[in-house]
Order: sequence, then C-alpha cells, then structure tokens
Amino acid sequence: MHLISAKSLVKKFHQKNVINGIDFEIEQGEILALIGPNGVGKSTTIAMLLGILKPDQGSIIYWRPDYRDYVGAQLQSTPFFEGYTAEENLKLFAALYHTKLTKDQIRVELDNCHLSEAAKTPAVKLSLGQQKRLAIGVTNVHHPELVVLDEPSAGLDPRARHEIRAMIQTMAKNRQTVLFSSHDMDEVEQIADRLIFMNDGRIVDAGKPEELMEKYEVSNLEALYLKLTPSQFRGEY
Repeated sequence: MHLISAKSLVKKFHQKNVINGIDFEIEQGEILALIGPNGVGKSTTIAMLLGILKPDQGSIIYWRPDYRDYVGAQLQSTPFFEGYTAEENLKLFAALYHTKLTKDQIRVELDNCHLSEAAKTPAVKLSLGQQKRLAIGVTNVHHPELVVLDEPSAGLDPRARHEIRAMIQTMAKNRQTVLFSSHDMDEVEQIADRLIFMNDGRIVDAGKPEELMEKYEVSNLEALYLKLTPSQFRGEY
C-alpha cells in the first residue's frame, strides 16, 4: 500500500528549479532513505511532503485525507520550549498532537529516548545527541503512522548515531513507516529497506540497497553514493 505517491513534483526558488519533476512512492511499513549531497533538494522534498512548501507543479496523493494527524516530523532543528525540561517538552508536544500522557507513559517515552536520567534537565541544556533523541521522541509521542526525519544523526558521535538507529528500528518493529535523509552510508546500510538517490533536484535512481549495488557493480553503499553523486560545488536549498 502506498502511503504517499508523488508525481512530477517541481519546486522553484528565485526562478530556478531546485526540484525537477520527481516521482516516487512511500510504501507502508518500510524504512526509506533519501540520499544525496547537500543542496540537491532533499529538505525541499521533505518540506513539500509535509505540506510546509507547496509544489509549483505536480501532485502528492496521501493515504488518508487527515494525514497530518498521523505524521510525525523531525526537521534539522527542533525548537524546544526554552525553560522547560525534557519531560515537560514531551508533555507539551504531546498536547500539540492532542495526546495526553500518563506518568507511566512519560516514563516509557523517556526510556525509549534513553533520557530517563535527564528527564529534569532543561531541553536546551542537553547534549546534541540527547537533543536529537528528544527531537525524535517528541516526533513520535503520538505514535504516527509515518515518521519523517531530516538527517537525524548529523553531527553525532558513533554511540549517539547507534542510539538514533536503534530508535528508528524500533519504530519499524512497531509497524511505523519511516522516511529519513542521511549522508551516513553505514547508517543507511544497516537500517534502510529502500533508497532514493537525488542529485541536482532529480531522482537518479531508487531501489533496494542490494539491487542497486548489483546494478552499478559496487560492493558497498559508499561506492554507490560516489558513483551516483559526482563531486561538484552546490548551494544550499
């Protein structure tokens, strides 16, 4: 079952096409990785899927008319409520999603984020890894059917990246669909069911990791990344 079907999406900034007629689907229950260098349109694509940006051309078909109630999104920067603890931020975001958490549920959510010991720490004073985990926690607090994560492990050390991967894998075990963008090919190889490679606002190829590696005659995803995304300077979009 398609959760999302995007057809011929085009997005322009300053009269320049940054998304050039892309087509793709997001399947129920999969972990889908959106891959490509900075500035090729990954964040713009995610913003269009979430309804933050409107495509200039093309269409997006969702699996249900009230899809916004069943989506959780963690963008590259999550604006926590300043002056409130990690625990209080969970409560506040839950309220925004019209979800009321019991004390036991809050403990479970904090444990899922590996933040039980930091529950009373102001969110803005958490380490980067802890903030990333809390950002995913507040995204998932209403247990959405689709979770969208924009570079969830960027800038983290190996242990923090491992913890983020574990959280994503737990979502999949709970039958949630996950779309995430990443530059970390080790992360992608460990958790992604399917890949979409973007370059210059286009989808250059998509498929299961093993099928793409066989197609391009490479032995790992890093080699595949280098083959599909030739080096050149790009601006940010």
